[in-house]
Amino acid sequence: QVQLVESGGGLVQPGGSLRLSCAASGSIFRINAMAWYRQAPGKERELVAAVTSGGSTNYADSVKGRFTISRDNVKKSVYLQINSLKPEDTAVYYCKMNIRTVFQFEMDYWGKGTLVTVSS
Repeated sequence: QVQLVESGGGLVQPGGSLRLSCAASGSIFRINAMAWYRQAPGKERELVAAVTSGGSTNYADSVKGRFTISRDNVKKSVYLQINSLKPEDTAVYYCKMNIRTVFQFEMDYWGKGTLVTVSS
C-alpha cells in the first residue's frame, strides 16, 4: 500500500508565493519520476513540472521561470516552489510518483490534491 499526501496549498494574493509538498509512504522500494499536475475549474488536468530520478526537470511553458520542482529521496518527497503567482494558476495541484513497491509492482500513484487559489 502506497499513499501520497500533498500539503501547502491555500489562498494567496497575485504576485505571492507558495511551497507545495508531497510525501509518499508505504511499501516503497524505489521512487522513479515525480511530477506535479494541476486542474483548474472546467479544464483538464495538465502537467506542471516533473523531475526524474536523476534530477532532470521539465516544466510547462506557462510556469517556466516561476515554478521550481525539487525532490528529496530520503524523505520520499517532492516539492513545488511557486512564485509570482497569477490568478490563472488557481487550481487543484496533484503530485504523482512512479513507484516500485517492495512487492516489485511498478505504477503511478497520485495524491488527492491541494487547492491553490490566487485572488486579491
